[in-house]
Amino acid sequence: MSQSHHYTWPRLPNVKHRVACHFCDTLHEVHLIEEGRSAHCLECRSVLYRNRPSSLQRAVAYGITALSLFTLVLHFPFISMNSQGNLSSVSVPGAVVVLWQEGGQLIAASLALFVMILPLSLLICLLYLCIPLLFGRILPGSRSIMCTFQGLQAWIMVEVFFLGAIVSLLKLVKLADVQLGIAFWASAGLMICIAGAVSGIDRTELWDRIELADAQRKESL
Repeated sequence: MSQSHHYTWPRLPNVKHRVACHFCDTLHEVHLIEEGRSAHCLECRSVLYRNRPSSLQRAVAYGITALSLFTLVLHFPFISMNSQGNLSSVSVPGAVVVLWQEGGQLIAASLALFVMILPLSLLICLLYLCIPLLFGRILPGSRSIMCTFQGLQAWIMVEVFFLGAIVSLLKLVKLADVQLGIAFWASAGLMICIAGAVSGIDRTELWDRIELADAQRKESL
């Protein structure tokens, strides 16, 4: 075998794994595939799972970078506006507070939940799983954390907030002198890094690694 052909992630020997197609629900057995390739549904040809190169390392790198950018989003202004000599700055947490105080509790709660709490929870779950797996280990509750991680993926809306902010900025520039703050650019990077972290490792691979590490932990007891 040539050096460029690396096969799939570590997994429990003599254990059959099956995966259902997300589109047509056809059940398939998970076979080993070469690194960098993907497996497709036999019925609708949609992607079932991928064997991504350096998957754990990529997921951890994107996750840690996203956490660093998240800190910038929370602590620095998103935009600064100068209207007729009146200078004001708006941050993401500050926007939540202002919306709440002005009677927009539902919008404030939604902004805090979908842009701050859930993305942060997703990143913590991912790093909680992947960092120990770099050393072939798992932390307590990893299976439950994995289920939580999968459930959170559909509720991350940083990109929706960012696109909405861009639309609002197009209107604000007609009324005031607008300067983009550090948190704005950090949000753009955060959006990219969250996507990279989530797509950095396939959930089929992640489950296989968790099961193998759990089995090895039980054998060592």
